[in-house]
Amino acid sequence: MLNICLIGAGRIGKVHAMAIESVPGARISHVVDPYPEGAAALAAQLNANVLSEEEAFASADIDAYIIASSTDTHSPLLSRCAAVEKPVFCEKPIDLDYDRAAACVQAVNEAEITCMLGFNRRFDPGFAQLKEQLQSGAIGKLETLIITSRDPEPPPVEYINVSGGLFRDMMIHDFDMARWLLDEEPTRIYATGSVMVDPAIGEAGDIDTASVTLSTASGAIAIITNSRRANYGYDQRIEAFGAGGMLQANNNLENNVVRSGAEGIIGAKPQFFFLERYADAYRIELTRFVEALQGNTTPPTTADDGLKALALADAAKRSLDSGMPVDL
Repeated sequence: MLNICLIGAGRIGKVHAMAIESVPGARISHVVDPYPEGAAALAAQLNANVLSEEEAFASADIDAYIIASSTDTHSPLLSRCAAVEKPVFCEKPIDLDYDRAAACVQAVNEAEITCMLGFNRRFDPGFAQLKEQLQSGAIGKLETLIITSRDPEPPPVEYINVSGGLFRDMMIHDFDMARWLLDEEPTRIYATGSVMVDPAIGEAGDIDTASVTLSTASGAIAIITNSRRANYGYDQRIEAFGAGGMLQANNNLENNVVRSGAEGIIGAKPQFFFLERYADAYRIELTRFVEALQGNTTPPTTADDGLKALALADAAKRSLDSGMPVDL
């Protein structure tokens, strides 16, 4: 039985805790959080112990860590995992600053520890099936890839102020998906963005509406569109087009009932939020992490994937600011 220490007892920490509960051979044995009440409540639910951060990294009873704390703690905590040479699963991003992230990844790689990054969308069953069919040659050579990602409503400005901006916070998932599905590194990026949803987001120095075009050496093109508002629900779709046809992964709906009548055909809206939409993906990604630990293998997403996605996010910001494409 693997004893895993969960660092961060907030919303995403609870999601990962529940996911581990369903994974054979692993359990959350310890919980760390700067808010004692939150740590104690979750630990009681999991029959786990509460530790301070210092105690957690000094404990010989812990086999691995899950980092689900605030973004500004990710790279320091990853570096501590490297220092004690223990495996870690970490939420994205590694850091909002590329140089700090790169130094952290170097430490992780030099320590040769298992490190998995929380790009959960790769583990969504629909997206994974699309990837599998791409690899099988179902549509021939991939020519264009369209990734749509729209939140149901914008986050509060307090969150925007510490998020690192739309490209690093929201679109970073789509950058990872683009790299994964293209199966080659983009060579050029062009970004446009605006404030169409909430003026307060613009006043905070960010955008809420964006489109990015990625070019590749093979000629394949990926287009990513993001919005902080979709009044019909959490909009998450992928379209892959090639010489042999098209693959589409569509939204997960609140239910699959369709009513047809004289007034038209009516169906359910997409699921409203990421916790519902990606519930299976969170469970599957933690299963893959535990399997990597049990089999001593490299996990499907690594610290290097996190660094490359962050590099794309930073390049998108440079393109937006300059109004020009950026060579990668």
